[in-house]
Amino acid sequence: MDKLLIRGGRRLVGEVRISGAKNAALPELCAALLTDEPVVLHNVPRLQDVATMLKLVRNMGVTAERDDNGTVRLDAADLTNPEAPYELVKTMRASVLALGPLVARFGHARVSLPGGCAIGSRPVDQHIKGLTAMGAEIRVEHGYMVAGLQPGLKRLRGARITTDMVTVTGTENFLMAAALAEGETILENAAQEPEIPDLAEMLIKMGAKIEGHGTSRIRIQGVERLHGCEHTVVADRIEAGTFLCAVAAAGGSVLLLGARAEHLDAVTDKLRDAGATVAEVPGGLRIEAAGRLKAQSFRTTEYPGFPTDMQAQFMALNVIAEGTATVAETIFENRFMHVNELLRLGARIQTDGKVAVIEGVPQLSGATVMATDLRASASLVIAGLVAEGETLVDRIYHLDRGYDRMEAKLRALGADIERVPGARA
Repeated sequence: MDKLLIRGGRRLVGEVRISGAKNAALPELCAALLTDEPVVLHNVPRLQDVATMLKLVRNMGVTAERDDNGTVRLDAADLTNPEAPYELVKTMRASVLALGPLVARFGHARVSLPGGCAIGSRPVDQHIKGLTAMGAEIRVEHGYMVAGLQPGLKRLRGARITTDMVTVTGTENFLMAAALAEGETILENAAQEPEIPDLAEMLIKMGAKIEGHGTSRIRIQGVERLHGCEHTVVADRIEAGTFLCAVAAAGGSVLLLGARAEHLDAVTDKLRDAGATVAEVPGGLRIEAAGRLKAQSFRTTEYPGFPTDMQAQFMALNVIAEGTATVAETIFENRFMHVNELLRLGARIQTDGKVAVIEGVPQLSGATVMATDLRASASLVIAGLVAEGETLVDRIYHLDRGYDRMEAKLRALGADIERVPGARA
């Protein structure tokens, strides 16, 4: 398995292009299953999860081609196998996003229960509950969700769906399914993350009738068929936030091209409070940081609050900041696995359940550390950028699931970082 070797102590200077959002690209690739006409997506990031999703839809019979400029062309006219097998999706929880589109268009599907990061329970019961309300009949057997239509139905029907919790993938699944359902669907307690309205805008280009996307109440009027479209994937706010934290920790001045300020308010507010300068400029965001910043406490919550996907990266900044900070993780119950690895670098962190208390230290010391999940791996890279000596980050296949050539982008900003090839497992 590949590793990243980082020699810390360098400031980051220059500009970096923020890639398309993984959490928008994956549902939008699935949205192409809703039509028998060609779909063109631009700004699709080069990630392992995207490659897995492309392999998945090709296995269904979809024609999917991508070029070196981030454009993917899909044609699901000849889709003959509405199935997502375990061997293709065992590393990716987003496989559940194929369920809604397949049942909506074909009336049946067989989708493996999702895999992905081991950061806590991600139950699919909300997906099953919502789709059942729309007329699906779903049973779980041998690790698969096997779906069909309830007796007497020829297509899904509109429904009022209120989830027990805010679920991003659930909202996306219901949006796609409802676009082809008969009648009106109302989603209550819908997720509001920027990737949701981006998916909705793509569906509207395909002929869907959607109102309220970006709020907690979305109304969808189903149509009989959808057509092809051309759409550009929104910039990845989590990649942008990760680079913001990296510059804040290492020091420097960097322009983040394509970053959307309105998607990052919770993060940028904390960075400004810490002492960094973050400004919206034409074409993106600029961050400048010098010296040791001040530790910041925060609590993760649903958008527009502080994102759980930025918790580990900001903790890496707090580790070398001045003062003490408290971090409360409210979304996932097992998302402090990076703490033990940060301790190996000299961090001072104490955890108690879902709360971590970080006492900033003036200097970290390089060591060999192991990535345990996607965002944890990013936090270890940030810590390595500021640690004295060499830091070797193992198991970076987690990083490759969500970051488009991160080491190349950091190297272009002046970081001393290289990928060390290893034997493939």
